[in-house]
Amino acid sequence: MQYLVSVVYDASDLATSEEMAAIDVFNDRLRTEGHWVFAGGLGMPDTATVIDNRDGAAIVTDGPFVETKEYLAGFWVIEALDLDVALKLAAEGSRACNRKVEVRPFR
Repeated sequence: MQYLVSVVYDASDLATSEEMAAIDVFNDRLRTEGHWVFAGGLGMPDTATVIDNRDGAAIVTDGPFVETKEYLAGFWVIEALDLDVALKLAAEGSRACNRKVEVRPFR
């Protein structure tokens, strides 16, 4: 089963060198233990572009879809036997990146 682990953050500063080192160690562990699928950090919300093509005429808007204090700063896609394993890994990822995370299963 695959899970999305979203990194939720509420400030404009980037990860410290200590946080990046801890993330690298965590990523290496995910790879070694067979949980790694994909991961990435994201640009700040003001770098987002929203596209709405529901009516067949694409409307392109700069900036985030919603104005909120918290935003998606990055993510992991992991492979885990079950939700319990995914939650354990997510807790370790939260500690490594020093941010809140949200876990959702893929359908």
